Amino acid sequence: MGSELWIWGVFIGVVLTLLAFDLGFLNRGNNEISIKKSLKLSAFYIGAGLLFGAWVWSFKGPQAGMDYFTGFLVEKSLSMDNVFIISLIFTSLAIPRELQHRVLFWGILGAIVMRAVMIGLGAALVHQFSWILLVFGAFLIITGIKMLLANDEDPDIENNRMFKFFKRHLRMVPTLQGNHFFVRGESIGKKAGWWATPLFLALVMVEAADLVFAVDSIPAIFAITQDPFIVYTSNIFAILGLRALYFALAAMVHRFHYLKYALAVVLVFIGCKIGLVYMNVKIPSVLSLTVTFGLLLAGVLYSLYKTRGEPLPKH
Repeated sequence: MGSELWIWGVFIGVVLTLLAFDLGFLNRGNNEISIKKSLKLSAFYIGAGLLFGAWVWSFKGPQAGMDYFTGFLVEKSLSMDNVFIISLIFTSLAIPRELQHRVLFWGILGAIVMRAVMIGLGAALVHQFSWILLVFGAFLIITGIKMLLANDEDPDIENNRMFKFFKRHLRMVPTLQGNHFFVRGESIGKKAGWWATPLFLALVMVEAADLVFAVDSIPAIFAITQDPFIVYTSNIFAILGLRALYFALAAMVHRFHYLKYALAVVLVFIGCKIGLVYMNVKIPSVLSLTVTFGLLLAGVLYSLYKTRGEPLPKH
C-alpha cells in the first residue's frame, strides 16, 4: 500500500472532513456559486492540498514530498481540460448553474472511488510487470504529441457516441425535475417506475469524462513515482477542489488556451524520463518538479498575456 495504515488513516480523515464541509456548506440548497466565492474556495482546497504535501514531506521525506507536489501540479493542470469538457456537457443538457454544483459533488465522489480502483490496478501491474512503465511512458509521449498537433475545434458533445448511447438507452424524461436525478413516472404522467432526468445524464457524462482524463493522468503520476500512497493522494487532492474551481474557470477557461501546449510538453518530458530511467540515467525529483512547474507557469502567464484584452465575465 506504500505507507503505514495510520498514514492512510490521516489521509482518509482529512478527505472525509473536506467532503463533509463540502456537503454541509457548499451543497446546501440550489444556490449558484459566484466566481468570487469560487476563487476563495479554490484557494482553500489548493491550500489544503499543499499543506498535506508539506505533511507528506515531513513524514515521508523530501523525495516523497517532491513527487507528491509534481503529481499534484500535473493533475491540477490536466483538470483544466476536464473543466472545459464539463462546461460543454452542462451547456448541451441546459443544466442551470444553480444545479451544476450538485452534479459535480457526486461526480467527485464517483471519481474518488473510480481512481482508487484504477490506481490499485495500475500499482499491481507495475509491481508485477515493471516494463509496463515503458508502455506508460510511450503513451504519455504519444498523448503529448497529439495535444501539440490537435486542432482548436471544440468537441461536439451532442454527437459523442457515449452521449447518444445513454440518451437512447436511458428511460429519461425530457426536462429537469428540480434537483432530482430520478423521478417516479406515475408522478409526472408516465409509466410507473423510476425515470432518469437530464441531471442524471449530466452526472454520467461527467463521470465518463473523468474516466477519459484519468487514462492520461494516472500513467503520468506513475511515471513520476510508483508509491501508491503518493499516486492516490496527489490525484485526490488535485480533484477535490475541482468543483469549486469549475465555477471560476468555466466562464474564463478560454483565457488559458496556451496551457495545453505547456501541459503537452510536460507529458512528453515525463514520458522521456521513464525511458532515461531504464537507461540508468536518473533525473532528480527536484529537477522534475522545477521543469514541470516552470513549463506550466509559462503556459499560464503566456495565455493570460495573449488574452489580456478580453473582458472578464460578470457573475
